[in-house]
Amino acid sequence: MPPITPAQVVALQKNSANIRNICILAHVDHGKTSLSDCLLSTNGIVSAKLAGRVRYLDSRPDEQLRGITMESSAISLYFRMLRRLPPADGAEVEPQAEEYLVNLIDSPGHIDFSSEVSTASRLCDGAVVLVDAVEGVCSQTVTVLRQAWIEHIKPILVINKIDRLITELQLSPEEAFDRMSKTVEQVNAVMGSFFAGERMEEDLRWREVLEARLAAAKEQSDKGLPENPETSDDNTPAEFEEKDDEEIYFAPEKHNVIFASAIDGWAFTIRQFANIYEKKLGIKKSVLEKVLWGKYYLDPKTKRVLQEKHLKGRKLKPMFVSLVLETIWAVYQSAGTVPQQGGQDLQKVEKIIKSLNLRVLPREMRTKDERQLLQTVMMQWLPLSTALLVSVVEQIPAPPQAQKERMPHVLASAPGSEAVSEEVKNAIFNFDVSPDAPVVAYVSKMVSVPANELKKIRRVTLSAAEMRELGRRKTIELARQLAAQGRASDAAAAAAAAADAVREEYGSDVVDVVEDVVEDDGGPAEKEKPQEEEDEREQLIGFARVYSGTVKIGQELYVLGPKYNPMFPNQHIQKVKVADLYYMMGKDLEALDEVPAGNVFGIAGLEGKILKSGTLISVENGGLNLAGVNLGAAPIVRVALEPRNPSEMGKLIEGLKLLEQADPCAEYMVQDNGEHVILTAGELHLERCLKDLKERFAKIDIQSSSPIVPFRETIVVASEMAPPKDPNLPRGTVNAVTPSKQITVRVRTRPLPPAVTKFLLDNNASITLLYAVKRGKEERAGEEDEAAAGQSKEGENSAQAKLKLLGVEEIRQGLQKAFDSAPSKERDTWAGVLDRIIAFGPRRIGPNVLIDATLERGFRKLLSDNPVVDNERSEALSARDFEDKISHAFQLATYQGPLCNEQVQGIAVFVEETVIVASKEEDLQVARTENFQVISAVQAAIRQGFLDWSPRLMLAMYSCDVQTSMEALGRVHDTIAMRGGRTTAEDQEEGTPFWTIRALIPVAESFGFANEIRKNTHGEASPQLIFSGFEILDMDPFWTPFTEEQLEDLGDVADKENVAKRYMDTIRKRKGLFVQKRLVVGANKQKNLKR
Repeated sequence: MPPITPAQVVALQKNSANIRNICILAHVDHGKTSLSDCLLSTNGIVSAKLAGRVRYLDSRPDEQLRGITMESSAISLYFRMLRRLPPADGAEVEPQAEEYLVNLIDSPGHIDFSSEVSTASRLCDGAVVLVDAVEGVCSQTVTVLRQAWIEHIKPILVINKIDRLITELQLSPEEAFDRMSKTVEQVNAVMGSFFAGERMEEDLRWREVLEARLAAAKEQSDKGLPENPETSDDNTPAEFEEKDDEEIYFAPEKHNVIFASAIDGWAFTIRQFANIYEKKLGIKKSVLEKVLWGKYYLDPKTKRVLQEKHLKGRKLKPMFVSLVLETIWAVYQSAGTVPQQGGQDLQKVEKIIKSLNLRVLPREMRTKDERQLLQTVMMQWLPLSTALLVSVVEQIPAPPQAQKERMPHVLASAPGSEAVSEEVKNAIFNFDVSPDAPVVAYVSKMVSVPANELKKIRRVTLSAAEMRELGRRKTIELARQLAAQGRASDAAAAAAAAADAVREEYGSDVVDVVEDVVEDDGGPAEKEKPQEEEDEREQLIGFARVYSGTVKIGQELYVLGPKYNPMFPNQHIQKVKVADLYYMMGKDLEALDEVPAGNVFGIAGLEGKILKSGTLISVENGGLNLAGVNLGAAPIVRVALEPRNPSEMGKLIEGLKLLEQADPCAEYMVQDNGEHVILTAGELHLERCLKDLKERFAKIDIQSSSPIVPFRETIVVASEMAPPKDPNLPRGTVNAVTPSKQITVRVRTRPLPPAVTKFLLDNNASITLLYAVKRGKEERAGEEDEAAAGQSKEGENSAQAKLKLLGVEEIRQGLQKAFDSAPSKERDTWAGVLDRIIAFGPRRIGPNVLIDATLERGFRKLLSDNPVVDNERSEALSARDFEDKISHAFQLATYQGPLCNEQVQGIAVFVEETVIVASKEEDLQVARTENFQVISAVQAAIRQGFLDWSPRLMLAMYSCDVQTSMEALGRVHDTIAMRGGRTTAEDQEEGTPFWTIRALIPVAESFGFANEIRKNTHGEASPQLIFSGFEILDMDPFWTPFTEEQLEDLGDVADKENVAKRYMDTIRKRKGLFVQKRLVVGANKQKNLKR
């Protein structure tokens, strides 16, 4: 098929029933971009012979160099298909040609770029999920399947790289069939786990509703009141309603499984072979589609299909093996691509070509490249594009149908969904494309494009003003060239000559006055310099999809930020004017005048209005926020940046702001000490960001610090702890006394139960909402969102963000359950603590708790329904007057711990007593002067109480998945151990020589790990590193040998290194804090010749 033209795109975009929006998802190196190349070859974009090697959608040089995709790319493909119509009046009807527009998005597979997968999946209605036939289901395969499940997009499974089963593993067709069957079962097991988890949550919610209704009905009957029909048991289903999970699974007979080899350019579905064998075997096509896959056998004598139980001891091969795989194996063996099966057999190849009715040129038969001959045969017999695009057209729903099924789920998870206007809901659900329909579009990310590339975009028609502008620029350019070549003293003469040349090219309509531009010999060059700088600048284009209405150039729309809530319609909303519209063809853009609903497109004019993602809508109130997408991997690795030339700091800041907008996962922040820091998802992501910053965004030479990894500080109850610092008080108890001695606050610090810490970490978004509701101020919502964003910047909440926000009662129930899980000897400590919680910290959402343990209970409680009444207070000063100061001191103390100023996790601070020594006359003076002394005193007391226990550092950990062969297994374990990691699981992939190793490695030790493990294993192993949270390093950073046995065995300096102290000293040194170390070890007195 020829390349698609802009006119064809415009026509096809208006026919929404024939549009398909798909993304390609897979683990890294499972063949996504090679598959895309084969699809592009059908449109003449790349050569069919080079498909799989060009990697057209990997437009970045570093993508081509590394051989992996780093940015998602979109392209529009034209597909024409003949559809058979049912016979009319017994007469066959000629097939009808239908044209389709397939908007394809190729996404990365590396875990560092999983945010690109998240942004791509929201734009699409279906996903093509690739699985390597040899490696099977890998870690990132589960991640992309989960993303497709969350977004409710319909997946198609492609088992790719079947050629590896033939050429590398050299399996027989029967063994390959078993291998592929297990791969389908593995994928279905993953889908089943998603379904089971969702049903368990629904079952729990159903039980809670049922219990609440029954309790309400019982209360009504106890009071003797008539039964409320809403709470009546009759309205509650007696049994939980089950759902059919048949539709979520993959099965070749359902035509949602494709078998392929993208590198060789072929693929097939069961339907294709059913068409081939329908006439040969005399079996109906519908029957063949059901029996070609599975344990079904063909009786060679009777031509009947038998099940396994009817074999009666006969050794027959499954139909999929005998009718499908053996033919493919024969082609590979005769082409000479299987080393141990002999060389090339041209006679057999010719026989196969003749039997398949293929046309192969003589020069292709004479080629010495066996792989090329194989690809020629297979591409003609089973073209990949036909199998895949037909399945996409048949299985993936069109935008109108997809939105009707998907958008109710998306709306349910959107913030403030109950306040979304009915007009917007109906327009999205019903796919309204009428002229007066509200425009709703989702911008998933911002794409950086050089300004000079945008100027190359063709326009079909030019207005008079555009022609004049084009002529003026041509005139200036020609005048500058003539003046520079001839060094004419009269620049005006050169300009006049240039104007004549322009008139000849563009006609007499273009008449520009050049004299005011060209004033002297150097004038044109000086005038062009700002334009050249403008052309070199990167411009941001929004990557978006329209859900209703039509977006047009010049249209004014409202931009809704990710924090927008329709309940507060005046916040996080801006007006923007659409500058330009494009459809994407890989790295190229083609101009459009308007984009109707159901299409993926690029939009200009959003720079400075959208940071990373947002929603475009034409109505001011009741909008739907579509930007709340979980981006998967949280940024965990930080580096501080500065320009080599200090005068270029402004360029660095501008470049960092552009990078933050253009990268969905990268974040830019300025720390308290003034450092400019970027946060990235991993080492490879960091490398790409630094390269883009130097070459595209800032275009200056940049110095970067060594990677900065966050730590956490906590306390534990150890078997060997030093005695309490104050023997008269319980461990962790400190009296905070202000310098004036007038105010004393006694605080006690102790570890939180691990279950409470985990609950607070998993539900910090719900606690954010709790603060906004509790304080009752609308502006507080924005502040809390910023706090939550700051928390996630350091990877705190990267462990599965909760889609469901909990209410106050649910938070209370979850915390109570967590406190009840504490050891029995600590239960008394945590009894009734739920109604005494003052605050969480740091930033009011962290995993630490401030508790009111005073006798008066005078502090305001966060989770209690009975706040303190102000009119009951006495006139004298009390603890309530310093409540905000004590709470602020708690936030500061937990934000910067005593070990190395890192955030604290898992502690509870009890405020036990507040003593104020002041007369009534001094009360006012004390209230004015002692405020800030209370903050510093309480903060110091909490830090001292922290150190009274056994302090620990918590390391950020990567979960590492490595797949390797048996020979390299030992070297992988050695490399993991050298990096301070530990192996958690080791499994052999059944039917293959490969082993999968799962390990945990500290993020601080992971830099260079991927290169080192590839080097040590000679390229046989490549790790996937996924941030898995923080883990306690069970070593006291202040530990030194102190018992007689320890001193005798280890000496006074200890023979082994204290790893926790090394980490702590490294962080303190980087932050400019005091580091205690011995400068001279084992010094000897200097001797000279006289002594």
